[in-house]
Amino acid sequence: MKFFHLLVAQLLISCTLLMHPNPCLSSKQQFSPLILPLKAKQISSQSIPKPPNKLSFHHNVSLTVSLAVGSPPQQVTMVLDTGSELSWLHCKKTPTTPLTFTPQLSTSYRPIPCSSPTCTTRTRDFTVPVSCDPKKLCHAILSYADASSVEGNLASDIYRFDSSNNLPGMVFGCMDSGSSSNPEDSRTTGLLGMNRGSLSFVSQMGFPKFSYCISGRDSSGVLLLGEADLPWLKALNYTPLIKISTPLPYFDRVAYTVQLEGIRVSGRVLPLPKSIYEPDHTGAGQTMVDSGTQFTFLLGPVYTALKNEFFSQTKGILRPYDDPNFVFQGAMDLCYRVELSRRVLPVLPSVNLMFHGVEMSVSGEKLLYRVPGMTRGSDGIYCFTFGNSDLLGVEAYVIGHHHQQNMWMEFDLAKSRVGLAEFRCDLATQKLGLPL
Repeated sequence: MKFFHLLVAQLLISCTLLMHPNPCLSSKQQFSPLILPLKAKQISSQSIPKPPNKLSFHHNVSLTVSLAVGSPPQQVTMVLDTGSELSWLHCKKTPTTPLTFTPQLSTSYRPIPCSSPTCTTRTRDFTVPVSCDPKKLCHAILSYADASSVEGNLASDIYRFDSSNNLPGMVFGCMDSGSSSNPEDSRTTGLLGMNRGSLSFVSQMGFPKFSYCISGRDSSGVLLLGEADLPWLKALNYTPLIKISTPLPYFDRVAYTVQLEGIRVSGRVLPLPKSIYEPDHTGAGQTMVDSGTQFTFLLGPVYTALKNEFFSQTKGILRPYDDPNFVFQGAMDLCYRVELSRRVLPVLPSVNLMFHGVEMSVSGEKLLYRVPGMTRGSDGIYCFTFGNSDLLGVEAYVIGHHHQQNMWMEFDLAKSRVGLAEFRCDLATQKLGLPL
């Protein structure tokens, strides 16, 4: 949903202050692995899917999961975002507003007052001074790099998966105002923060790892919270998470940061020094795996080298869209004209992202994205699915969910690593007994 998550928050929280023996999770809560379906784009209020312990997701512009919050449970649809920490819901005072959570209808809802240590203690995650609203409740503003923002109060409530698995006292933002130019933001109830921060959903639940698998055309997939002990899942290859202990102004220390070491286009490695992929002395230039971003963005020099190489290797295969004034989503300026009569794209050179210990191969339809509703004569306009971070004002490499399709992606917090393997995610959904 957001291509980069520099959160600016007027709230200061530490999960160690939630009065649980284990930070962010009551010792009484014992969870077996949970399987959740993932869904996308057209979002509507849904009941919790069956069988128990399973939810699904959809994807396109954003990945979403459906679950229930409060007592009695209210159905919500939340964007799955590994690039954000604090989860939040759109909250309204009347139950008639669609795609919102109504706190007045939940007997387990608890607003957090400004006097609470949860609201007044500084942590490294949130450095902006706290504010209080007129009712002396903890007030929060979250701002994102795409200029959208949400504003409301910090609160806690029960997040429910089924009758045997629920999370009481889940800290989240109950947001009653905001601004966004993205129409997708109005089609979801909120955001599920999944990074490594102490307030994230996965940290509060206490799971040591989670994984997801995003299928291609059918806009579905699976999210698994806990150990993926599946006999049909082949061995994953892992790359370590990069940690920097010293605070740096442009380095997000709770992101899933991995080390990009190079990019190969059909056997040809871009002739760039490895140092160009490493964070500099300010922390700018980290590589983050982010389910809240649709496409992949590279720093200017690397993007330019990749764009030129892909353009060179597709001469005679694709027809360029020669409009120097057109830049898709403000950062993607390599586009092509493709006949609307074509049912499949021509064979294209693959792009391999080379990480320490593992590679991510981007090939076929994942390389081009048709611009919705845009045609020129009998042609559709397709753009290269890598963009220029510099044009967005983002000092980072961001690996978006479009390039994670048909890969089993595991985020191992306990061992500080990310694992991946190519996999038919529609088969994973079927094997786990989830609806397509």
